[in-house]
Amino acid sequence: MPGDRKSASSVPPGLRTLLAYRREWLVKDVVAGVVLTTLLVPQGMAYAELAGLPAITGLYTSVLCLLAYAVFGPSRILVLGPDSSLGPMIAATILPLIVAGGDSARAVALASMLALMVGAITLLAGVAKLGFIADLISKPTMIGYMNGLALTILIGQLPKLFGFKTDADGLIAEIGDFFQGVADGKAVAAAVAVGGTGIVLILVLQRWLPKVPAVLVMVLLAIAATSLFDLDRHGVGLVGELPRGFPPLTWPDIRWDDLGPLFVGALGIALVSLADTISNASAFATRTGQEIRGNEEMTAIGAANVAAGLFQGFPVSTSGSRTAVAERAGARSQLTGVVGAGLIVLMLVLLPGLFRNLPQPALAAVVITASVSLADLPGTVRLWRQRRTEFLLAIAAFLGVALLGVLPGIAVAVGLSILNVFRRAWWPYNTVLGRVPGLEGYHDVRSYPQAEHLPGLVIHRFDGPLFFANAKAFRNEVTRLALGEPRPVWVLIAAEPVTDVDTTAADELEELDESLNERGISLVFAELKDPVRRKIERYELTRTIDPAHFFPTIEAAVAAYRAQTGARWTARDRPPSQDELSQDGSPQDQPSQDRPSSRD
Repeated sequence: MPGDRKSASSVPPGLRTLLAYRREWLVKDVVAGVVLTTLLVPQGMAYAELAGLPAITGLYTSVLCLLAYAVFGPSRILVLGPDSSLGPMIAATILPLIVAGGDSARAVALASMLALMVGAITLLAGVAKLGFIADLISKPTMIGYMNGLALTILIGQLPKLFGFKTDADGLIAEIGDFFQGVADGKAVAAAVAVGGTGIVLILVLQRWLPKVPAVLVMVLLAIAATSLFDLDRHGVGLVGELPRGFPPLTWPDIRWDDLGPLFVGALGIALVSLADTISNASAFATRTGQEIRGNEEMTAIGAANVAAGLFQGFPVSTSGSRTAVAERAGARSQLTGVVGAGLIVLMLVLLPGLFRNLPQPALAAVVITASVSLADLPGTVRLWRQRRTEFLLAIAAFLGVALLGVLPGIAVAVGLSILNVFRRAWWPYNTVLGRVPGLEGYHDVRSYPQAEHLPGLVIHRFDGPLFFANAKAFRNEVTRLALGEPRPVWVLIAAEPVTDVDTTAADELEELDESLNERGISLVFAELKDPVRRKIERYELTRTIDPAHFFPTIEAAVAAYRAQTGARWTARDRPPSQDELSQDGSPQDQPSQDRPSSRD
């Protein structure tokens, strides 16, 4: 039996699903695959052009990533493919490496090598079980990043929607060039009509008839309009006939000096792809009752990117919208993606001219409506109402994308997330506690200003680990409390939230205890966790801090203090002092444990 389990675990997850395939799933998977293909084809072409690549590469990419995920993917329902959030990142990476005038063959080679690099990064992350990397971007910064990305995509597609091109680089320049082009009369009325109608049609159908394939309906109507009104004669650009057949296995031909810039872009793309994949996998696993396997998902994403890169494709991610379409269509396994890939191959081999009359503004409409779905304005408003500092993080991430560019924007988003974690550890919430009649335990005096206290005893809670960055702030805060009037006899640290003490903090504690002892004040600890207590003993802090001043609970410490001094609980005749509230008397950023705040 152990040997059987070991051999079963060596089989890729997708194949394990296919080996346990149920006959009753077949019809539903085939139908879902047909429905999915109607979305894969137009979106694949649109997102390829968004990435600065020929439309056909979007179809090559879709086929290979679907087949690879069918073998290595642990989720029975996730759908991979070209993604609107990755398109601008791919373009920002490869376009600066292409000589003026453009070279589509070189662009494809660069994008394919980028996919291979993304694949290698995510494969290594999966093997090393580095799923936590996807958590480097907090939700507020991701909201801001996606809002900035949505605006960048929208502005970048407007010239295409209006039937002309610009050479601007950067959001501000693109806005200026777009309005200048319109003012110069470059806009094509027929293109505006096709693109604008396409946007309205997609949004209306998605809102009022969600089961109808909105993108397919719009694409078919746009092709019909081309035939009826000769749109190409009115200045509307068309996709044209796609190359027949499928590309051979190809190793990208690039220069050595391209590897550095491509690797930087690959890191950012891999991070966004992993975050998107883990998020979608979690959401759909919850809905379908499947188990989340983060490391296997990363391995599958890596395999899909490698497969795409070897066949003239570009980096891919999971798609929430396409996965939702497959789910609504009744998908039961990865066979849905295999059916979709097979239908695309048949189209490329037998019907390469199927979309030759598709107007370019229609593809712009597909991309623009996808960009709208990336933005999360309600989430931004919620941050403003609930937590102002996180709202500011979202705005900073948004400005990073909008003003600096897509790739610097992801660096800004990651940097802000890490700095926010460090900020919270650097300045954790801390407060004074008191007794509230009718409530068990001891409570924050900010929430209960009239909480009772024992004369000569200050109960201080510090909500975070003690380490090099905040140890001095902790020492200063305790010193301020000790110098308050009337002078305390004990400063009792409610240490249950203190999860660690490093050597720098240990030195600060030793100096703090010695300085308090000189003033006749005792530093006392209650509810210190056993692992932290063992570290304090290892640091030999008990040489200065009396071992009798460590208590298992606050109640035990209070009882010992009352037995020593005879103090009785006394109601406050004044609000808490500024020293008791905070360093500067202002509310801290983190809400107290007793009563959550509505905003910072």
